[in-house]
Amino acid sequence: MLLNTPLCDFGWQAVNFTLKDPTGRSFEMKDYLGDNGLLIAFICNHCPYVKAIGERFAQDTNDLMAEGINVIAVMSNDYHHVTADSPENMIRFADNYGFKFPYLIDENQSVGKAYGAVCTPDFFGFNKGGGLQYRGRLDNANMKNTTERSKELVTAMRQIAATGKGPTEQFASMGCSIKWNE
Repeated sequence: MLLNTPLCDFGWQAVNFTLKDPTGRSFEMKDYLGDNGLLIAFICNHCPYVKAIGERFAQDTNDLMAEGINVIAVMSNDYHHVTADSPENMIRFADNYGFKFPYLIDENQSVGKAYGAVCTPDFFGFNKGGGLQYRGRLDNANMKNTTERSKELVTAMRQIAATGKGPTEQFASMGCSIKWNE
């Protein structure tokens, strides 16, 4: 099911969480809320929208991390019902795209619910104080035409790092619904 995410609720405060990656290593969100901000991306392995942006997302996050902007990805889907999103497949997916950021399992889906995540991908850009400043799409490219694109997420995160404020004009991300457990 195709969904559009809500637009940014400027200043909404990030909720701290501790999640594990597929190898069992724990990560606490507040440890990643650095001076240049934090991007939290809700993604999964099976969504065609996430697959379509995988390479661009990896490159863009590499650029952001090189500039001191931290990145965490969270997988909130119920992988017991969507086995393509299992921890083992998360490892393969991250390796396939060359993700260099923590890709974490939201086993009980509490983080996805606390953040109001709607679909995959769903991007949340926070300033150093943990205030939400961006909730939008990766770029303006569609699923097939990626040669000429405006890197909206990168531009927004750079602005947040420099000023603490995100752009006033933002475009909702679009993707598949999060698979909540029943």
